[in-house]
This record gives sequence, structure tokens and C-alpha cells, in this order.
Amino acid sequence: MIGFDYGTSNCAVGVMDGNRPMILPLGKHGRYIASSLYAPSREVIVNWLHRQLPAAEQHHFAQQRRLQLQKGQAELNELALDGISGELFFGRDALNSYLQEPDEGYYIKSPKSFLGASGLLPAQIELFEDIVAAMMSNVKTLTEASLGRAVTQTVIGRPVNFQGLRGEESNDQALAILTRAAKRVGFKEVEFQFEPVAAGFEYEASLNKETRVLVVDIGGGTTDCSMILMGPQQAQREDRSRDLLSHSGERVGGNDFDIAFALKGIMPAFGLNSLLASGKTMPANSYWQAVAINDIHQQTGFYSAANRRLLQQLERDAAEPALVSRLLRVQKHKLSYRVVNAAEQSKIAFTEQTRQRIELCDIDNNLSLELSRDDFAQACQRELGRITSLMQSAITEAGTQPEVVFVTGGTAKSPVLKRFLQRAFPHTPIVVGDHFGSVTAGLTRWARRIYC
Repeated sequence: MIGFDYGTSNCAVGVMDGNRPMILPLGKHGRYIASSLYAPSREVIVNWLHRQLPAAEQHHFAQQRRLQLQKGQAELNELALDGISGELFFGRDALNSYLQEPDEGYYIKSPKSFLGASGLLPAQIELFEDIVAAMMSNVKTLTEASLGRAVTQTVIGRPVNFQGLRGEESNDQALAILTRAAKRVGFKEVEFQFEPVAAGFEYEASLNKETRVLVVDIGGGTTDCSMILMGPQQAQREDRSRDLLSHSGERVGGNDFDIAFALKGIMPAFGLNSLLASGKTMPANSYWQAVAINDIHQQTGFYSAANRRLLQQLERDAAEPALVSRLLRVQKHKLSYRVVNAAEQSKIAFTEQTRQRIELCDIDNNLSLELSRDDFAQACQRELGRITSLMQSAITEAGTQPEVVFVTGGTAKSPVLKRFLQRAFPHTPIVVGDHFGSVTAGLTRWARRIYC
């Protein structure tokens, strides 16, 4: 049995080592593997997945997906003639493959962000299930290699709300995709636990008295808040429902900080806020679409032929056409992830530095920007405001103030966020947990509780 944090930004797996959870090394990726996948073609993902499935599942899968497998095999044959491998890449390997040839192949980051999306067609749901299953299969294989044994029971983390646009319908859609994908790759028993609750369980192990704790889990795709009554006595209970005083959650997380910073910090160098020759301000919609990597509809619009024609017209009408030419290159060569990744790496660098230079010479010669931690804070005011609302909602629903605020998630490392939380809770202790490991550890504890 394992705790499986299938995260928006990273995946991690935990097992119990005595009375302590241990996060497993996943081969060369270390303890955390980035939640990204690269395939030489989208059509071959289903064929790769078919080869990885347990023997008992392969025949059934082939019957269900015969046409897709045939199409994928034809694509594999074409790739072989060009000397291109049909293998999939995961984590950092996936990003590196994309950056080498961004306008070739198929790259996706943070597929969890899309699972509850409104308006997905059956074929799109099927594709996302294949992607999730492929990533889970890779993690499961690495886990079993690390442990030296098969794993069939798992507790998977889930946000309070995956998307928020259709409430429980969106949540049900996402959970169904995750469940089918997990069972397809060989997990026989699959349970879910709220990610902020799991993070809270791990913090609870350090408490020696009853404490009201506001758990704030700022993940890659969502922020979830839970007010939980914790303590040694509570930790012994099988049913924790009466200890969970409130929940709130929304789709705002680390990815949204990256996107906001890419838009407001980087996109001005591509013409955002510049002028047309007429003196009017440059339309902003295409700039938003360019960086909205967590919105399938916006990305589809940005890479459409109609948008290409619009950008070409804007380039002709611009007072500074060279700036819009850069946006056209992003559109032509599928560089959205490249731009947002530059923003993400700068965000990470701001943990230690107050200024950071961003080099984008692969998009345009001598394109280099210097941005500051204050620029990042200014760009993310809207996202910080949404997190404030979520925390306040959880407090209001609980009808009581927290005695401790426990913060986890990768974005919790940011000095900008720490300063923001200190201002929001000037008289309440703020505890920052293991930025990536708290959820995994809590899921692992819960797996032992329900499976043993």
C-alpha cells in the first residue's frame, strides 16, 4: 500500500517505515517527478500505454480501443521510417524533449488541471485518461522497482474542488478519470483523501494537545483550505468527520502564479500594453491565450489558424511590429510552455534572490529581461486575493478562528507568500510544512489506517 500524491506540479509516493512515512526515490527523478509527459505524437500514447498494461488488461483494452491502436501503430510506423523512437518521456525528461523541438511532438504539463474542465468531449476525456494512466503506470513501475514488490493498494490525494465551474459534477468527472486510470494500470484498491486533510494529518503527528488548525495547501493547480481539530486524541479516531470543521477550495495555485507572472512580467516584451499605429492599445486577448497553459479552450484558440491571421494583422497595424513578431513566433512554434516555464523558474529563483534575468534568445536574438521579486508580487495580487478569500471562507464556515495556520505546497516557499500570510494573520502562528512532502506523508499515514 502506498500514499500517492498525483499532483499538478509533481508526483510523489510514500510508504510507512515503522511509524514514520517515507517518500520513495523514483529512479533518476529522485523523490519527486514533475507532472509532465512528452510523446513524439499524441496518437502513440495509447499504444505505449497498451504495452505497459498488465496482461489481463491488454486484451480487453485492445478490444475497446482497436481503432485508436491501429491509428497509433500507423503513426509509429511513420516515426520509425524517420528514425524517431515511439517512447514516451516523463518529468524533467519530458520538458527537455519539448524544449529541444517545441513545434514537434506532443507535450503536456499538469494534466490534472484539465480533469474537471467543462465541455470536454468524450474523445478528450479518453485522451486525458490515457495520459493520466501513462503517468501513473510510469510512477507505479518506478515505485515497484524501488520497493522490489508489487503494489496494488493506494490512497490518492484530491483537491477539495478540481475546477469549481460545475461543482460536484466537475469533481465526479475528475475522480472518475483518476479511478479508471489507476485501476487500468494495476491498482486493485483505490481510495481518495482531501489533500489539505492529508497534509494536516502529517502535521498532527507533531502536536501534544488539541489544536484548531487552518491547513492551507497551495498546490500547482488548486488551493485548498481545511479547518481541522487536531491532537493526539483526535489522531486515534477511525472516523474524523466531526474533526473536519470546514473546507474551501478553488482552482488557483502555483500554475496560476506562473501564468500571471508570464503575462504581466514577460508578455510586455511581446507587445502587451503596446500601441497600435492608430494610437489605440494593443488587444490583450491573444496574450492571455498564449500563457493560459491550464485552459485547453484558450490554448486551442491561441493556436488556431484564425488567431494566426489576427496576429499577422496586428503585426501590420502595430506601432512596434517587432514586438508582435515575437508573439507570432510563440504561436508558430508552440512556445507557450517555454514562456511560462521561464516565469516559473524565475519564481523559484526569487526564493533566494530579489532579482532574476530571463533569457529568451531562442525566441528572439538578444531578448533578455530583468525582473524582481516585487514585480512578481505585483503580478500576482489577484491570485493572492483569491487565496485570502478561500482562507476566510473556511474560517467563516467553521465559525471559529484558527490557533495555528499550517501551510504546505510548493508555492509556500515563496517569500512573497510568506509576507502575505504574515500580514493576513499577524497574531496567529504560521507553520510552513515540507513544501512538497506533507501531502504525500499524510496520504501514506491514511493508507496504513484504512488498509491495515
